[in-house]
Amino acid sequence: MKELNELLENNRGWSERIKASDPGFFQALAQQQNPRYLWIGCSDSRVPATQLVGLSPGEMFVHRNVANVVVHTDFNCLSVLEFAVDLLKVSHIIVCGHDGCNGVQAAMQNRKLGLADNWLRFVQDVMQRHDALLSEIRDEAQRLNKLCELNVIEQALNVGRTTIVQNAWDRGQELAVHGWIYGIGDGLLRDLDICIANQTELSIAYKNTVKASG
Repeated sequence: MKELNELLENNRGWSERIKASDPGFFQALAQQQNPRYLWIGCSDSRVPATQLVGLSPGEMFVHRNVANVVVHTDFNCLSVLEFAVDLLKVSHIIVCGHDGCNGVQAAMQNRKLGLADNWLRFVQDVMQRHDALLSEIRDEAQRLNKLCELNVIEQALNVGRTTIVQNAWDRGQELAVHGWIYGIGDGLLRDLDICIANQTELSIAYKNTVKASG
């Protein structure tokens, strides 16, 4: 219990610091939630979404899972996506992976972890799709990081293919999907130059991804 008490003490300290600098912060926060961004990231404890981009509570809606995977049968992810797009009217969806991702590495090495093997099968699908490109990279760490990037790009494409995003575009809602990668070693985010704001851009992004892996 000692460790948990420490967390509770940390929380009280954090709350007091916020109230000291902005006495009305929590009262205002309790009234509404109006984020502009949805973050779909990895569950890795080293990748704290709002801290990386310097945002405060209430400014970013967040979904995280192992290896930042977006699957069309994952109702948890889809429910978050629908809530963010249809109710909160976010303008940007950021799919963010990170260098040296343990989940991606487990998929690449075909390690047997148990139940997670079924989840990481989706990352292995990405790996097989880009096998020609990845096989040219001899250094294992570099090959892993390239797969982390490719996984982000593929998951961003999956976001754009969901009926939720497709319907938003059809009704003229301003909504863009982005792919980023986070460098744990330097703390910096990097844009992977994928930004999809409509069906045409989705088709172009897909063709470019196929061409690059061919």
